[in-house]
Amino acid sequence: MSATGFLILLIVTIALLMVLIMKVKLHPTFALFTSALFMGLVLGHFETEGFSFTEVLNLITSGFGSTLGSMGIPIMLGAILAMGVQDTGAAKSIANFFIKLFRGKNLELAPSLTAYIVSIPVFGDITTILTSNIANVLSKRKHISMGKMAAFTQTGLNLTHAMVPPTPGILAVSILLGADLGLVIGWGVVISLIAFLLTWLVLRKWTDKEFVEPVPEVVAEIEETSSNDVKDILITGDDLPGTFASFLTILIPVILIAGSSFINMAVAEDAPIRAYTAIFGDKVVALGLGVIYTMLLAVFHKASVRKSNKDVSGKDPENFREVVLNSWIARGLAVALPALLITGMGGALATVIKAAPAINDLAGLIEKSGVPGLLIPFLIGAIMFTAVGSMTTGGMTAAGVVGPMMATLGLTPISTVLAIGAGTMIFNHVNNSGFWVISRFFNLDLKQGFKYITLPDAVAGVFCFILICGAAAVGLF
Repeated sequence: MSATGFLILLIVTIALLMVLIMKVKLHPTFALFTSALFMGLVLGHFETEGFSFTEVLNLITSGFGSTLGSMGIPIMLGAILAMGVQDTGAAKSIANFFIKLFRGKNLELAPSLTAYIVSIPVFGDITTILTSNIANVLSKRKHISMGKMAAFTQTGLNLTHAMVPPTPGILAVSILLGADLGLVIGWGVVISLIAFLLTWLVLRKWTDKEFVEPVPEVVAEIEETSSNDVKDILITGDDLPGTFASFLTILIPVILIAGSSFINMAVAEDAPIRAYTAIFGDKVVALGLGVIYTMLLAVFHKASVRKSNKDVSGKDPENFREVVLNSWIARGLAVALPALLITGMGGALATVIKAAPAINDLAGLIEKSGVPGLLIPFLIGAIMFTAVGSMTTGGMTAAGVVGPMMATLGLTPISTVLAIGAGTMIFNHVNNSGFWVISRFFNLDLKQGFKYITLPDAVAGVFCFILICGAAAVGLF
């Protein structure tokens, strides 16, 4: 098959994936499976060294299995950690920190930066739920439009969701493309934080033009205040953990993984410390220690944990250990399962794409076209996210397409991973379940959803890409 023929097949496969998810409403896991099977069978028919039906199935199952083998445990641990961040009240304490930091001004930054941090290990929909109450309360207390709250809260949330492991999508892309995980975390934080601040500076006045009321049910007992006293604005709650203790739930895995990579860069290969960084910088160990710490934190805040767990699960076990050792795990696994399956099947499609001999010819064709190399992963990430409405699915598919081309296009793994992540910020719209979750919890109608979700995300994604190109141009990665 020629490079042009393979490009046409790739476009048809992506179109099939779009139709199956958007029109047929097939679950993304089986939409990815069907698309991978279709591509493999077509390749088997047209390639001189084509695959048989059995070989296509073997490619799919091996890709699915190898992806889950590297991703499964981290995703599960991240989901369990999310339950702990929710139940201990750590998210509220982090929000209060930002309220104090900004002295009660620019209060849209409190839920926004809380979401930015919490979304690193916690799934997007859970982060939305955790931070939406904070946003609604502050909206009512200080008469701030929920449009403004939504614009920056979901931008902060989606930036780390798209750019900073161990969020499943970008974690999977990093592993698939062989990028150093710690460096992706480090650069992902730097670039996404700068992009967030730039987006806030550009759009903050624009978001004041329309006032959107907070969700009535959430703020029924909240009174508006003209006071600028921080004490009158803080989010109160019984048995909340301290600020530092709350931040550690998220910082422990991030610091261990990122710190390990930076230490390895700074010391000799035979340095004894590398034996320790290899252990504590491992993603499973780092996330596992984060989970253990959060469970220990829960012991000192039993009242908060019990209440939150009961509100979510409807159960209040007599033995507290059942909450952290059973309920958290059960709830976490229920949240993790869809991400696990989609991530695994995304890896299967990527494996089929990489197995096509024509992928190298396509890379050469793109190189000769004169299109800047970094623009390719960015555009493919954007197209796939726009098409399928999932950062994880879009990012995984983009990685499968771009991975075999990296050497030909002169791309480094870190720059490619980050460019794909930036691309998956573009055009967040109605086929993304998160779009509707944010709209619901921030009291937005469809038109307001496009204004305060789609547009800010696109602006942030473009800022990220510009920063990535600048960093790559001066040889930072």
